[in-house]
Amino acid sequence: MIYPILIESSYENPWYNLALEEYLFNTVNTNEVILYLWQNNNTVVIGRNQNAWKECDSEKLEKDGGKLARRLSGGGAVYHDLGNLNFTFIMHKDNYNLERQLSVIANALKYFNINAEFSGRNDMLINDKKFSGHAYYFKDSRAYHHGTLLVNSDLEKLAHYLKPSKKKIESKGVDSVRSRVTNIADIDKDITIYRMANALKKSFENTYGIISKYKVYDYNNPNIITLQDKYSSWNWRYGGSPKFDISFSDKFTWGEVEIALSLKNGLISDMKVYTDAMDTRLFDDFSVGFIGCKFDKESMSKICEEQTQNMSDEVKLDINKLINNLEI
Repeated sequence: MIYPILIESSYENPWYNLALEEYLFNTVNTNEVILYLWQNNNTVVIGRNQNAWKECDSEKLEKDGGKLARRLSGGGAVYHDLGNLNFTFIMHKDNYNLERQLSVIANALKYFNINAEFSGRNDMLINDKKFSGHAYYFKDSRAYHHGTLLVNSDLEKLAHYLKPSKKKIESKGVDSVRSRVTNIADIDKDITIYRMANALKKSFENTYGIISKYKVYDYNNPNIITLQDKYSSWNWRYGGSPKFDISFSDKFTWGEVEIALSLKNGLISDMKVYTDAMDTRLFDDFSVGFIGCKFDKESMSKICEEQTQNMSDEVKLDINKLINNLEI
């Protein structure tokens, strides 16, 4: 038997809200499915393995009083303000069902006579425009699926702070990030964050059963505060030094990849892989084999072949092609 649980955050701080999300993930019971609703104000959230320096204008964002945050899941950068509602489904893997989770979102919109469809690897669309981006995280026996719902977000600020690569924009066949997104309120101006949240709660109950527990979280839990310290730290948000001698990148159906290298005496002394791939573990040990490798195509190709053995055939082929096409 599944026990549906509703959790809401009363705060607009992204570092706290992501800490609460991880705390709920770490403590969810095997028979529980949690719907967690939360909002961040003036925030850019990047994927686990993205390059913070390239995904958003963090200097401009912080000058305007905004915050940069990095989540546990993969995927790309998103902008959050109080016109956006975030949702997270948290459960054990046995209860993970993407189609069922997406139906909660789609059926909530049907209450307003709006039809939405899931597209590609992580987008939901209304009239061919994105209003919701999704990402996923799995660890041990647990899983979560989270995303955004643009209800009445400031799309000009979204375009102002985010810096998607030209390859990403070109692959969508549009001129800018602003031109490919829409607010739900653009379809029905009477839809508010409050009404959207209530529709989600109703749809969640219709899908999983009557909510068995409801709680609004605040700052009093020391376990959440400890996690918040991680999410707010410079090291978590920005990572290591962005100063590399050479970098190369490409975009594939499963995600965009940038490989950055530091060189010393013709050898690779450091490597960092940035990606918006959904699988956060994809390149976990990829860089290790390249340290000390000669910076030439033959040596790098040989190491790449070894380091991609456990990847899917599609990813293996793409990464090997990326290395083999280098002009060295």
